[in-house]
Amino acid sequence: MIVDNAVAQTFGEANPERAGRSVDDALPGARPAAPFVRIDNVSKRFAARRPWREVVKAPFKTSYVQALSGVSLSIEQGEFFGLLGQNGAGKTTLFKILATLIIPDSGHAIVDGFDSASDVAEVRRRLVPVVADERSLRWRLDARENLRLYAVLYQVPKAEVNKRIERVLEIVDLAGTGARMVGQFSSGMKQRLLIARALLAEPRVLLLDEPTRGLDPVSARGLRSFLKEEVCRRQGCTILLATHNAEEALHLCDRVAVLHKGRALMTGEVDRLLDIFADDRYQLWTRSAEQTTIRQLTATGGVADAAVRRTEPGGWSVLEMRIPGGYEASAGVLETMVSAGIEVARFERVPLSLGDLIERVQKRALGGPDA
Repeated sequence: MIVDNAVAQTFGEANPERAGRSVDDALPGARPAAPFVRIDNVSKRFAARRPWREVVKAPFKTSYVQALSGVSLSIEQGEFFGLLGQNGAGKTTLFKILATLIIPDSGHAIVDGFDSASDVAEVRRRLVPVVADERSLRWRLDARENLRLYAVLYQVPKAEVNKRIERVLEIVDLAGTGARMVGQFSSGMKQRLLIARALLAEPRVLLLDEPTRGLDPVSARGLRSFLKEEVCRRQGCTILLATHNAEEALHLCDRVAVLHKGRALMTGEVDRLLDIFADDRYQLWTRSAEQTTIRQLTATGGVADAAVRRTEPGGWSVLEMRIPGGYEASAGVLETMVSAGIEVARFERVPLSLGDLIERVQKRALGGPDA
């Protein structure tokens, strides 16, 4: 299978400042993974760019930046797996290695038993990166003409081309676009066509790098639902997703790995990570924010840091507080308030943001403050 040059242009360079040890499945009792995709102790460094003055002074001197350092991950067949981390964490470099675009300095990236460095053709038959770049489409051609071009590049047998094109267009709900040029498509339609293009090769693994970037909220939500329900569950594709979007990371992925400066700090199920790293903050909608009962709970330690965050129509106040002790303690606090006659419209735990989750994983893994 031939990969279009647009694939290589999509992935930007990773440039972390430093790298450290890799910790995979670091959470106690993490479930074992059948390694359909296995990343085994992969490291990669790149020559650092130098100012021209330094090049003139020392033309033969070379310095390096470590993009990946001993990263090990295992992904099950049919799993929706997320890679999280700040810019420069190493996500793009890891995708490039899996896509056979670059070779690791050490370690191995294995896809369905084939090494991405030595079994390039076999890996490319099984794994396709979805190029989230509309410029890689031919805007003056319609959807079928675009796919026919890439069917040749993907070496689809001639007898199957038309059948496969119609099938993937049906999957992404673009079969009714007729002769309409791709340049007239909406951003959401173009993103779905990019996925259809990847599905032409009948891959077993898809690499998605921020697939909803640039889409409006409604289109983004529709594309996320399509990826989860149709591509992952119905088509059985294993999906590796690199994202900064909380909804994608926390609601699409079965498991996630948090990367930081080239190191895999922690891997685990999303719900479990959220439970471990979420703090005990709750929000209470009440008309009685200044109640004796709340002051008493604060005095006895049942509630801490209670403060009104905002007021809403109808005289309701949103009271935020910390309730140590988990669900049992929060249930007891709510029962005490209701028994005391406090009006409660809503009571819920404050969700952990994606940024907070990444930051807390880094603190625990790297031994920072409050680790």
